[in-house]
Amino acid sequence: MLLTSRTAAPRPKALRTPRIAAALLAATASAALVAASAPAPATSLGIGDPLFPHLGNPGYDVASYDIAFTYRGDNRKPLDAVTRIDAHATEALDRVNLDFTHGTVRSAEVNGAPADFESSGEDLVLTPATPVGPGERLEITVRHTSDPVAPKGAEGGWLRTGDGLAMANQADAAHRVFPCNDHPADKAEFTFRITAPKGLTAVANGLPVGTTRHGATTTWAYRTHHPMATELAQVSIGRSSVLHRKGPHGLPVRDVVPTKDRKVLERWLKKTPGQITWMERKVGRYPFEVYGVLIAHAQTGFELETQTLSLFERELFTRPEYPEWYVDSIMVHELAHQWFGDSVSPRSWSDLWLNEGHATWYEALFADERSQHSLTQRMRNAYQQSDDWRAAGGPPARPKPPAPGQKISIFRPVVYDGSALVLYALRQEIGRPAFERLERDWVRTHHDGNAETADFVRAASEAAGRDLGGFFEGWLYGEKTPPMPGHPDWNSGK
Repeated sequence: MLLTSRTAAPRPKALRTPRIAAALLAATASAALVAASAPAPATSLGIGDPLFPHLGNPGYDVASYDIAFTYRGDNRKPLDAVTRIDAHATEALDRVNLDFTHGTVRSAEVNGAPADFESSGEDLVLTPATPVGPGERLEITVRHTSDPVAPKGAEGGWLRTGDGLAMANQADAAHRVFPCNDHPADKAEFTFRITAPKGLTAVANGLPVGTTRHGATTTWAYRTHHPMATELAQVSIGRSSVLHRKGPHGLPVRDVVPTKDRKVLERWLKKTPGQITWMERKVGRYPFEVYGVLIAHAQTGFELETQTLSLFERELFTRPEYPEWYVDSIMVHELAHQWFGDSVSPRSWSDLWLNEGHATWYEALFADERSQHSLTQRMRNAYQQSDDWRAAGGPPARPKPPAPGQKISIFRPVVYDGSALVLYALRQEIGRPAFERLERDWVRTHHDGNAETADFVRAASEAAGRDLGGFFEGWLYGEKTPPMPGHPDWNSGK
């Protein structure tokens, strides 16, 4: 044996023979060299998002996903799935981390060769047979299951409906459905292939690219024409009808509704083309290849701007206590997200105010113009509560982290009306013409990309023709709400 201690201990008799001692020393040195060169244990990684530090993965950029699901008609049983990822390495990789949890991995390949895999935290860690160099193509195939029954306390992922499934992946739950780089900073194009039993209809983001019937099942394929964040992925499987109509400029409008409810829902669905026209007058051409609403037979307590196919719960349209103007404005909220949040996605989750503040702004503006529910009065009410909202959730552009075990708790009042209030103050500060020019320039400049708060501050300063850094410092980062331009009588509760 070789003692590793550096203290002066009596030498074992076996080591008094020089030849034996030399052999043992050489063997020990060789073992130490092997240990030093052995790979470190797999660990979960992240890109350092301020609110979700372990979300996303460094070292590669995804170009596209091709995801196949096989659903056998029981929304409590795992689906069989194959996820193919086409990416390129941005640095040397001897391991590739994917965000993935709550599924069983059966096999993995990297660049056509089998890869070892193991889990670490909420990461799936692949070890390619051959390391991947910077700039090289990275083709990943993972065969796995996708479990629609959420683990206790989990939020998001598959949403079980009365007749099947839908997805609700915001903010960080796509990796409970399929392996991915689950951060909006890495957008990619998507192809979905969904196999389901006869009598069910499957729909996903984008446009259909084919339907194949084989025996008692049908495979439906859809492809996006624009890059998309993983949190905006949508797949619906159920006893659904797909209804088609035309929007402005011939835009396909496709709605997915429970077949038994299609007549009662039609009065709402036919409003969508007019709502798109209204939004286009405000900010410019609709940014994607198709739009529509997915109405799910489920009680969610939320609606969701999944790209090209916004998710709504059925009760929003069927409960009599919801006035028509309110339902209309909620529909516009999710529609506005197609520009703000979907086409222009946040660079980090701390930029969430850009998504929700703008969607709330156009929701409130629509109610003001179409239903005479005063935007100014809504903003005044928000101003009165703004200090309390900032104390509870942080300033709009510096939100507090989510509560432990409650990741969607980042969706607080301060990122909704509290952030729309920032836009109202900006319009008061620079005037309506400059503000409207800013909005149109913003979505055009960052179309299909990512942007952050600093980008918006620069764009607003350019639209105003002066530096607005001081204005935004208080409105976006201040613990207290600044005075409202043009309304010296407003009280923020200070």
